[in-house]
Amino acid sequence: MREYIGIDIGGTKCAVIRGDENGKILEKMRFATEGRDSTLQKILDAAGCVRSAQTDAIGISCGGPLDSKKGVILSPPNLPGWDNVPIARLLSEALQLPAYLQNDADACAIAEWKFGAGQGCENMVFLTFGTGLGAGLILNGRLYQGSSGMAGEVGHLRLFKEGHIGYGKPGAYEGYCSGGGIAQYGLGSAEHLAQMAALGDIDALKVWHQTGQYLGQLLSVLVDLLNPERIVIGSIYARCRQFMEDSMYQVLEAEALLGSRRACSIVPAGLGESLGDTAALCVAMHPCHTP
Repeated sequence: MREYIGIDIGGTKCAVIRGDENGKILEKMRFATEGRDSTLQKILDAAGCVRSAQTDAIGISCGGPLDSKKGVILSPPNLPGWDNVPIARLLSEALQLPAYLQNDADACAIAEWKFGAGQGCENMVFLTFGTGLGAGLILNGRLYQGSSGMAGEVGHLRLFKEGHIGYGKPGAYEGYCSGGGIAQYGLGSAEHLAQMAALGDIDALKVWHQTGQYLGQLLSVLVDLLNPERIVIGSIYARCRQFMEDSMYQVLEAEALLGSRRACSIVPAGLGESLGDTAALCVAMHPCHTP
């Protein structure tokens, strides 16, 4: 059976995984994302450790912006100092294996489409809703990346003229529908706010109510624009949806076209905490950047 190495590079932590063609995780190493050079060295060392004789390729999942065709990371906002890093070439030369780079939202979209909540869909949107906010688009049965690989950057869309900063833009959706955005309310992390909301804290519940409203507005745009049959949402939504679904659906029902809304289901990511791992493996499985 074919095996692959998956590398999930996040703003706070990284994972290096060995898995098979069915998406099964066989081995995993995790460590904190620190300085660029030290983290890159840890990635190279870990990839060498998990490699087996059956390993065919390496897949790297990372937040954008990046150039997936050239395999270069291009200064992601959640990775300060990672400017023009030729990550695919570095790994390929070190391990003598083909290596491929993909935007994390696109990688997660493929993973959920192949192995998770998006199975069987022709038109599906995946929203990251983690540290940041981005979308991966499966349209007409294939990954859509746009002319320069930047399709799906919904976190950069403007919600308000001014406000929380997300993706470098005041008032952007990422400033409200992401972990980084929620933290800007000054009440703690999304995890802390979920704990407080579970205890009935009024301020925490208000933040989640507002987050649901803003998410509902974004979903309405996606439903009307793309007419998907399913929108899959990961990370914070998958863990905390009970605090924001009521307000989210209220806005969605009021704003979206009825026919498009009825054709679309909104569901949490099916792969749960293994989504990032499986997504990185999927990059290696689909080197042409199409499912």
